[in-house]
Amino acid sequence: MNQLFNQAISLRGRLTLALVLAFLLLILDLRMGAMQQVRMVLNSVVSPVQYLAVVPEQTLQRVYNSLRTKHSLLTENQQLTNQMLDLQGRVQRFEFLSQENQRLRSLLASESQAESTRMVAEVIAVDSDPFSQQVVINKGLLHDVFLGQPVIDDSGIVGQVSSVGATTARVILISDASHGIPTRSERSGIRVIAQGVGDTQRLELMHVPHSTELEVGELLFSSALGGVFPEGYPVAQISRIRRDESLPFAQVEARPVAQLDRVRMVLLLWPGVGDESDMNGDMMPQEPDQ
Repeated sequence: MNQLFNQAISLRGRLTLALVLAFLLLILDLRMGAMQQVRMVLNSVVSPVQYLAVVPEQTLQRVYNSLRTKHSLLTENQQLTNQMLDLQGRVQRFEFLSQENQRLRSLLASESQAESTRMVAEVIAVDSDPFSQQVVINKGLLHDVFLGQPVIDDSGIVGQVSSVGATTARVILISDASHGIPTRSERSGIRVIAQGVGDTQRLELMHVPHSTELEVGELLFSSALGGVFPEGYPVAQISRIRRDESLPFAQVEARPVAQLDRVRMVLLLWPGVGDESDMNGDMMPQEPDQ
């Protein structure tokens, strides 16, 4: 009898007993919340251990972030320093060229070109007529806007003012079929008229002979002929040249430099101090350049 009661419980029996007890505890905790206080005590005991366990990782992460931030700041500082030095060199070169230009103009007894006055304007409406390439800006007579005033954006010439109201003005784009602008090739200096065709992505160069020296990729700048647009502003880039001997002139197309189909902010230009209209004390309205 003693051997029977002193016999140890088998491993399978222990496992079964443990599972039964665990199941009972789960039922009691689910129905009565019996283990809630025990969990709170255990969490309080284990929390310091958890904090201590993550301290090395957090410390390494802070050190890594600090070193990375310092490295990025040093790299950015070096880049800004290099850019500043480059810009300072450019400014010095610009001042030299400006002085050289002034000396050459003095030798040629030519008037220097004065810096134009500028005003920022915003496009507030687009002409709904599919046959018209015009936009409306939020500047008008109250801002001294005048007819024929040149309008540019951050890339090049956009158009010119075609009508003026008290607080708004209408701008005809260089892509309008009724608009033409005198231009000059950057490379060869050839003067051509860039005519709008009603497409914001395309201009046509008028009366270009087959023997022209123009090439695809050349930039066209305003030539100041006609007295509307000041000289030297980008207008378009030649995109296609077709020489068909059966036609009297070569067919040359150019792509406007300005984003005419998505322009939002523009600059209005006034004549510089050296211009005749400014020396007379007023800015006379001009008809749109055809």
